[in-house]
Amino acid sequence: MVKRAFLPLVSALSLGIFVLANSLFQPLLAGWRIDFSEGDQFTLSEGTRATLRDLAEPVDLTFVYTRAVGQNYPAVRAYAQRVREILQAYRTSDGRKVRLTEIDPKPFSEQEDEALAAGITAIQTDGTDPLYFGLIGRNTVDDELVIPFLAPERESTLEYDLTRLIARLDAPEPATIGILTDLPGLEGDGEDSGTHVLREIANVYRVEPIGSAFTSIPDSVDVLMVAHATSLTDWQTYLIDQFILEKGRALMLIDPASKANTSDDLFDVDGSGRRSDIEILGEAWGIALSEQAVADAAHALPVTLEENGRLIDVGQPLFIGVTNSLMSADDLITASLSRTVNLGAPGALEAFPPDGLTFDVIMRTGEAPSFIDADLATEATDPKEILRAYAAEDGQLTLAGRLSGALSSAFPNGPPQVDEADTSLDAELVVFGSDDQGPHLAISRKPVEIVIIADTDLLDDGFYIDPRSSTPVGDNATLILNALDNLTGGENLLGLRSRAPNLRRMTRVDRMRSEARDRVFDEQVRLEARLTASQRRLEELQSVGATGGFFSGDLEADLTIDERAELADLRQEVVDTRARLRGIERDFRQNIDALEGLLRTINIWGGPLFVMALGLLVWWRRERQTG
Repeated sequence: MVKRAFLPLVSALSLGIFVLANSLFQPLLAGWRIDFSEGDQFTLSEGTRATLRDLAEPVDLTFVYTRAVGQNYPAVRAYAQRVREILQAYRTSDGRKVRLTEIDPKPFSEQEDEALAAGITAIQTDGTDPLYFGLIGRNTVDDELVIPFLAPERESTLEYDLTRLIARLDAPEPATIGILTDLPGLEGDGEDSGTHVLREIANVYRVEPIGSAFTSIPDSVDVLMVAHATSLTDWQTYLIDQFILEKGRALMLIDPASKANTSDDLFDVDGSGRRSDIEILGEAWGIALSEQAVADAAHALPVTLEENGRLIDVGQPLFIGVTNSLMSADDLITASLSRTVNLGAPGALEAFPPDGLTFDVIMRTGEAPSFIDADLATEATDPKEILRAYAAEDGQLTLAGRLSGALSSAFPNGPPQVDEADTSLDAELVVFGSDDQGPHLAISRKPVEIVIIADTDLLDDGFYIDPRSSTPVGDNATLILNALDNLTGGENLLGLRSRAPNLRRMTRVDRMRSEARDRVFDEQVRLEARLTASQRRLEELQSVGATGGFFSGDLEADLTIDERAELADLRQEVVDTRARLRGIERDFRQNIDALEGLLRTINIWGGPLFVMALGLLVWWRRERQTG
């Protein structure tokens, strides 16, 4: 072989082998990766992988994103890349039953028609074209589910949202929610009437109303929602106990001082309808509800009162606006909530779960709450009366939590005994004596998930629905829907937790921006105060003179020499202050640019310089050894 042809031939052969090896091994190793990111951002959770392995039929996902429009918004652009990468992880995961496509809908195109027909939201932007950023899911029988807009604010629950959509496509039949309540507005199936939250539940699930005189819980119920059930018999409590041991999913809303249940109740003379509790069940679960209501002055919601003929807004400590900072960032029920959850005279939960159970707090009060007598909490309307009874507690109180694990029956000896003379329970005895009831369960068939909220007033429209626009101003309904969504999700979805956002804050830049903003704000405040005083003084000076100066074009014609000097100094001070403001902004921008330049230099030249220095070090050591 000619020497000159050897090197080109070997290079071409090596390139061919490299391309061929990539083509062969790419499909085989597509799902293999090493994730060095903080929090394993690009690694699917075991619950997600189990859901994908259990898929009965393939699922088609269509990622809808207008790249040209999204490029103008850095947050959207970065989040779109995050969504694209995690969707690729779904596609290459075990099972290979997730088929992924991406469309970029152009104006007046068939792809835009497809996106709009599926329900993808067209977000209007500063430009002429809208932004489409959503996901369409379809199964083999043409069922379709859509995430209309992939909001960057929901990044912490992105994996849960995607896995939940895939799971619903695999089992498209909606779950059945059994609702047991004494609250007006929650009775019925929610189709044509009821509170906002009941109608929202009916939009997503099949609602099965359970009357207060129930003698059985239908087998079709997947999740039991108990909201302020105040008069349960032992037999009914036993039915609830056995349902939870069998199905393992329940949402319990209890309250020591329910305002919603007593507002129109003329027959509740002794106030027994004000309180609801889990009593016997709570003893087995290790959960206790406070006898008193809870107030939190630091997070009081405003109420409008009339004082001296004027309407004023005053904070009502019994009405608590639970902010995102008081909710669990790890639990999927509360991780995505951005607005307050508005509570009315809630209670406090105390947890001492037995072995095998864990209790996780998902909502709490601020640092200095107070217990308020339940009777006073239901009757008082004046915030001043509540403040007079306010006695701050040390630390926070628990408002809601999640009970998980293996549960034992609250009736270890079997069904409760009933007096034979009590004929009112004959129907229930017949039910328990039938073959449909099944054997008594002493322990749960599977790990239970019970969400407990120590307030029922949050279900009332008056606490979070704007009466003028009939739109929610709080996340009360979203909290309930998130809880039901999570409880109906199956074992795999219940194992998922929220993730930390993929975007990392540049703390040094944020600190520099905050410092500059503070300085600018202080200067602006002083400037505005000075301008207000200057304008007032200017009006005084101009009102002193006659109109002759105005018509001659000389506004200072009738001012004294001292007044003219004062006015000139005032104008110069305004100019100087504005120049200082521009200087602060310019210095801030220069500092940011310098930091950006330093980071770019390190990123671009740091690696090569390090390798070069390492090579020189190796060469020097060899020279020294041979020398």
